[in-house]
Amino acid sequence: MFSVVLRGAVRTRSLAPRSVRYLASQVPPKATPTSPEQPPAPRSAPSATATTSSLPSLDFDPAERLERTERTGAKSSKDSLSSIDRRKRYFARVSLGLLAVALGVQVLYLGRDWEADELANKKTKIEDAPSGRWARTKTRFTDLFDYFNKPAWTELLPPPLPSPYQKPYTLLVSMDDLLITSTWDRQKGWRTAKRPGIDYFLAYLSQFYEIVIFTSQHNYTAMPILEKLDPYNYFITYKLFREATRSVDGKIVKDLSYLNRDLSKVILLDAHEEHISAHPENSIVIPKWTGTPGDKGLVAMIPFLESIAIYKPPDVRPIIQAYHGKDIPLEYAKKETEARERHIAEWKSRTKGLSSRGFTMSSLFGASTEVGDSHSPIPPTYLEQKRAEAQRQYREEQAHLAAHKAEFDKALEEENKRIAKEMSGSLLGFIENMAGKKPQDEGNTAAGGGEGQVKH
Repeated sequence: MFSVVLRGAVRTRSLAPRSVRYLASQVPPKATPTSPEQPPAPRSAPSATATTSSLPSLDFDPAERLERTERTGAKSSKDSLSSIDRRKRYFARVSLGLLAVALGVQVLYLGRDWEADELANKKTKIEDAPSGRWARTKTRFTDLFDYFNKPAWTELLPPPLPSPYQKPYTLLVSMDDLLITSTWDRQKGWRTAKRPGIDYFLAYLSQFYEIVIFTSQHNYTAMPILEKLDPYNYFITYKLFREATRSVDGKIVKDLSYLNRDLSKVILLDAHEEHISAHPENSIVIPKWTGTPGDKGLVAMIPFLESIAIYKPPDVRPIIQAYHGKDIPLEYAKKETEARERHIAEWKSRTKGLSSRGFTMSSLFGASTEVGDSHSPIPPTYLEQKRAEAQRQYREEQAHLAAHKAEFDKALEEENKRIAKEMSGSLLGFIENMAGKKPQDEGNTAAGGGEGQVKH
């Protein structure tokens, strides 16, 4: 009997925890009203299989938890807009529509026919301008973005002076590595040297050409150098700086179509090949000067340029193209020698009859007829005559400058003082305006006998 009771106790002890786990794992049933006539059915003991399958899983998957969530039926705030937001969206759509219409109208306007002032600014004719609406639209649209790549002015030089004050030809001369060169060392820093013969080059050719310095430097760096080269502005007519150039593929280009001159009378001397890419037919590339003393490259170009101005060809471009890729001073010296020999041969043929009879003016007075003699009766060529006149005029100009150097220096000094005074007055007036001071009345200043005048 004792053993039976003990076994029952053990069985009860082993089933109690299992019943607790089973009840904890079960979802509580919904409460349903029960009638008093029907008593609740007795619970049957769970089987071992049901007990094992009904144990809760310890694995937790957030995705399953989200899938099990149920919508409440409320409308999301992101699908609804307030009246202000709807108004903003409406105006944004209207603005985009108006912008699209404006762009369409602008495209149609860009394709209009060419106007006279446009062709004048482009330096082109109606037959050379792009034809067709799309071509005109594309050209005008490209010009809008090409503004900063063009020179600052459509005409770099003022209109030519009336005759006889205007020189027939224009000579553009670069400055960098052609007239000057700059060197740097630790002891003296940057130094600028003038090319040998530069003073004679500018002074002599200024008789024939309108000389224009066309440099790629900026005004504030080039002007001090040019003031040293021509302090009295006697030989250099105009000066063009960096803002007068173009930018093509990141390279500086000197576009002569903006020059406001007849290109058949324009010559450009430069030491950089990329600078002349716009008009190679008008340009001559001179080897760079690196500071070598005794250089004659600049002076050697004078006879060629001098002959063009003396013979006055209607177009200089075919002449320049004929010497393209050649050593111009050497090739021209050969041609001038050949012309001199032809002149002597023609003169001898004309005087052959008289010389054979021994009755010539030279033989009458005992003069030699040798060509190499300093008193040779052979008349000079047309080029030699004009060259002698130009050299005589050059010497007279240099003598005039030397005789009146003191007067020129005094006038230059007064001009510099006047410019400095105007600049300082402008700066002082600007500072006073920034400080809130009102400028004094000019009439009061004049009536006060000079009182209130700004002292510099």
